Amino acid sequence: MTDRQGFFDLGKTGITRRTVIKGLAATGAGVVAPGFVRYAQAQSSAPIKIGFQCHRTGIGAAYGRWYEKTTNAAIKLINEAGGINGRQVEIIIEDDGTDAGRGAEVVGKFANQHKTDIIYGTLFSNVVIGSAPTAGELKIPYYVVSEGYHVASGKLNRYCLQPGITDVRAQVTSVAPWIAANAGKKVTMVFPDYAFGYDHRDYLPPALKKAGAEIIAQIAIPPTESSFTKYFPQIPADTDVIYHVMVGPAVLTFVKELGEFYGSNGPKLFGFIDSLEAVDINSPGLDYLDGSHFWEGAPRYAQADDSDAMKAYRAAVGIDDNGASVSDPKDVSTAAHMFGCWETLYVIKKAMEDSGYKGPEDRAKLIEATEALTEFAEGPEHPQGKKVFNGKIHQVFGTQNISKLEGGKLTVVHKTSIEDGQYEAEADYTTQPL
Repeated sequence: MTDRQGFFDLGKTGITRRTVIKGLAATGAGVVAPGFVRYAQAQSSAPIKIGFQCHRTGIGAAYGRWYEKTTNAAIKLINEAGGINGRQVEIIIEDDGTDAGRGAEVVGKFANQHKTDIIYGTLFSNVVIGSAPTAGELKIPYYVVSEGYHVASGKLNRYCLQPGITDVRAQVTSVAPWIAANAGKKVTMVFPDYAFGYDHRDYLPPALKKAGAEIIAQIAIPPTESSFTKYFPQIPADTDVIYHVMVGPAVLTFVKELGEFYGSNGPKLFGFIDSLEAVDINSPGLDYLDGSHFWEGAPRYAQADDSDAMKAYRAAVGIDDNGASVSDPKDVSTAAHMFGCWETLYVIKKAMEDSGYKGPEDRAKLIEATEALTEFAEGPEHPQGKKVFNGKIHQVFGTQNISKLEGGKLTVVHKTSIEDGQYEAEADYTTQPL
């Protein structure tokens, strides 16, 4: 961020660098490092630095752009309200290229070069998994806004947390009963061939089986694929519903080719909105999707029953009633995911305040304070809805939305409960040393 709130202009105070240094010398403060006098009070009022690991390039760039907008909007409000523990917050951004190896390098850069207090923000599971070991080795808190089950599974380490967005296991567990009851009993899955897709592959089948449906085929597609028609003959003829969750720049091509392959005689469709995040639903060739249903974390389109908190959040991040930028209707948001940035930053604020966080020496206390959190009320800090947090697995649980695409917009037709997505924990990070 370039807007460093909390700094002041010495020229407007009548104070000079020379007088500050002389005064400090007189009190025995010693030599002052360059830049010290930027701060209005003492060294302890230097900003809290959050390293934002951002997908500015690579297949996650659309998410990264909106994650950045949401982050800036939340930090602006946090700083205007006094910051965290009386200190302003500074966001330092590094592009991870949506690449696992580069992600680990960025973590090291935040810790060793930028000297950030914590690291935050990344979405794609390959980057999270690639970065987590470095965060653990350097003992720097790593708050991710991903969706993968990798955090809750216990496969990472105690320094990795996901307190602002639900994971895939909870999401598919929540929506499976609705799919079985309303879309069909025989389901073919089409998913990306990496960790995020594997969570769908592994956890949807048992959830559907419990609801009286079954997976009859699973088709994994490389996330960098640019054409998909060659995969469609693998879909069994007796498929009732195609469950699709694709990501990356070619999602529009995927949907168009699916429509061309089936015409008007295809199976029903249930998609994770990932297949259309940042894509205009009214784009040419998407007529095939009309009448189908999607999972959404937070709805892209403004809903008739939106709370005041949701309305204020949408205004703050700059999206209109259609979920596009207020300054460019062609710039469609990643609304189903980016709310997690807003909510995670407020969780960080809460945990830092609870722990009395002052600096890197308090990182262990910050982890413990986060683990002690249990519930987040719906409101300005958590506009997507009420949530509960399981400190043992470092994972939050919340409600999910099922929306129908009709008349050129998505309308929520079913909202799950928090309980619908809860599952038995398989790990306990709190037993690991800090």
